[in-house]
Amino acid sequence: MDRQAHIVRGFKATLVARAVYMVSSSLLMLVLARYLLDPAGYGELYWAIGILAVVQLFADVGLGKSAARYVAEYREDDPGQIPHLLRSTVTAKLIVIGIVAYTLLLFHEHIANLLGDPGAAPFLAAGVVYITVNSFNVFAQIVFQGYNELVYSAAIQAISGAARLVFAVLFVLAGLGALGAFFGYIVGYAIAAAVGLVWLYRTVYRKYEGVAEFEDGLSRRVLEYSVPLTATRSANVVDKQIDIVLVGFFLNPVAVAFYTLAKQLSDFLLAPAESLGFTISPNFGEQKVAGQLEEARRIYETALTNAMLLYVPAAVGLALVAEPLMTMVFGAEYAGAVPVVQVFSLFIVLQTVTNLTSDSLDYLGRARSRAIAKGATSTANLLLNIALIPTIGVVGAAVATVATHTVYVLVNLYIVHSELSLHLESLARSFGRICGITGVMAAAVLLVTPLISNLVMLVGAIAVGVVTWGTLAVASGLLDLRQIQSVVT
Repeated sequence: MDRQAHIVRGFKATLVARAVYMVSSSLLMLVLARYLLDPAGYGELYWAIGILAVVQLFADVGLGKSAARYVAEYREDDPGQIPHLLRSTVTAKLIVIGIVAYTLLLFHEHIANLLGDPGAAPFLAAGVVYITVNSFNVFAQIVFQGYNELVYSAAIQAISGAARLVFAVLFVLAGLGALGAFFGYIVGYAIAAAVGLVWLYRTVYRKYEGVAEFEDGLSRRVLEYSVPLTATRSANVVDKQIDIVLVGFFLNPVAVAFYTLAKQLSDFLLAPAESLGFTISPNFGEQKVAGQLEEARRIYETALTNAMLLYVPAAVGLALVAEPLMTMVFGAEYAGAVPVVQVFSLFIVLQTVTNLTSDSLDYLGRARSRAIAKGATSTANLLLNIALIPTIGVVGAAVATVATHTVYVLVNLYIVHSELSLHLESLARSFGRICGITGVMAAAVLLVTPLISNLVMLVGAIAVGVVTWGTLAVASGLLDLRQIQSVVT
């Protein structure tokens, strides 16, 4: 199978899995927000998850991604090292998780009181199990990504999303409220982790077990490379979770619900870009080892152009229909989330670039450079959140995220350009055409937006935008229907 066919196959698998994961996540979001929990309960659930995401950082410490990087490298040169690499990484993870989980169990009540919400203590106590199962759920996905077996990685993610939906709804219906939904998360991640580790053992570990002696210094290199990855992940947590924690700390659970719902909506729209970035990134490591940087550049430029063609118009469209979307789908009590959704429409474009770029830099061996950029912008994000949330409310958190992420994306693009020597003029011309298409599409949507009075009219307005975009994209030559057909079939 040639590289393009392998990428297409991996993209299909990850896209299907992301579709399952995001549909299940969206159903869970809709059912919990509209039917099972009030905004305060919804905010309480995701505030606790945000706190535990910070704790999760100390439990993971970049070991999974570091192992995946070396799995990708040794898969080509010396696959017999992979079992040794996995064994040493899992041992290190168990030690670190044990320390973090025990500490959380001892101090969960103190942490809840310190954050001003004693009611979060039961979530944090159960969080001991949450961080353990989620750590191995993510670990299995990442290692399969490094091994370039994306079908397995995608399937693990799909299993976690579907199981989480089923058990969260069941536990809430059983009368356990927001805590029951949290238990559903735990069960879903536990099932996915168990399946993932079994698959990892059978398809990767056992295949090469006992083939070679452990290379001297490999464990040390894995640990060393995990340091910049930990720094990058720390910054990611600041960007993606600490803002939720700060909104809850400075404001209230209802504000957390508004902010979380806006972020979840953007995550749903970003699923295809995340699938594409997840698919192409391991190939950059392989191509760098093989000296095929021209092919790596072609893949990245094609992926970036296609992603911008999809996401720039989608982000503008979301901003235009945000008010009827939030009030008609989730209920009038979520009208306060509308300005947050509109600000996050800018973040969607930025995160699209990040999804295509960040993992690729790790596989190119530029994790340290990315970590420095991420650390600086995330520190700025934290400070801006602290300054803006008390003054302009929940919208301030979204503004801080967009402002600092813009800088991070520009730095990432510079690093990619330094590695791959991108064709900037060609990319600029394509982006100019995309902006023109977006402008015409926005005008068409604005004409019909005043007519939106129910869900049918909302869907109709979105359809007008999609048809306008599709027609112009094909006419401009940016969208090749035959290529899409070949990918789908």
